[in-house]
Amino acid sequence: MTADPYEEIRKEFAQAERARARGNEGQARVCARRAAGIAVREYLERKGIRPRSTSAYDLLNLLKDDPLLSPDLRLIADHLTLRVTEEFKLPVDADLVAEARTLCDELLK
Repeated sequence: MTADPYEEIRKEFAQAERARARGNEGQARVCARRAAGIAVREYLERKGIRPRSTSAYDLLNLLKDDPLLSPDLRLIADHLTLRVTEEFKLPVDADLVAEARTLCDELLK
């Protein structure tokens, strides 16, 4: 049973917004990353590529090397794979939820 990727993505972003509203930015980032992973998988499958991994992290790393993707979208994929610091902060100033939305919108056009 394959779920509707658009519905899965919508649910992840709704969860991200709820987590952010509770002040749980880490959980919001996780949800954003999962939403992006769903979009990447859909994008790759449309191109005839069957990714071996279902991990959002692995899929985003695959996307970072896609020469057909704009530099802006590759940068977003890079941000979504960054590790947090020991203080659980991102090493860059980025809103991963907003960036993931942009990535999803562009990949699913």
